Amino acid sequence: MPESSSTPPVPNTPSAGTTVIFKERLWPTIWVWVIAAGIAGAGILVFAPISMAAGYTAAAVLFGIMGVLLVLSTPAIIITGTSLTVGRATIERKYIGEVQPFRGKEATAERGTRLNGLAYLCIRGWIDPVVRIEITDASDRTPYWLTSTRRPEELTAALQHT
Repeated sequence: MPESSSTPPVPNTPSAGTTVIFKERLWPTIWVWVIAAGIAGAGILVFAPISMAAGYTAAAVLFGIMGVLLVLSTPAIIITGTSLTVGRATIERKYIGEVQPFRGKEATAERGTRLNGLAYLCIRGWIDPVVRIEITDASDRTPYWLTSTRRPEELTAALQHT
């Protein structure tokens, strides 16, 4: 007999009985918000010939839309005892191999010249460090995941902890 008051599970979130070892949200930096405000301010220029009230209203609406999109598109990195979730992708930890953090020029090379076209990417341009997570599942063509993180050493340590 099905339960009538059950709620569907939220995808890519750990179950209630699973302990979260590491969690990070890749929030936009202050400069991304400043740029969004500048773009929204262009709405004033577009609507100013009609009226300044219309221009201010357009700017507020544009900033609101951009703000909602930035918040909704902010991915999370969640590590539990059994799984890793990066953005919309989840994998069991038993399929994780070598984990390497990169900063500076090395991180740029990982995102550019050394990038494998089959890799899963969760990269944010406003976050420089990246972590490369090798995938050992023989049935998965993805060789590794590459994700931005502000705490690459902590993420690496959490994934290497058994």
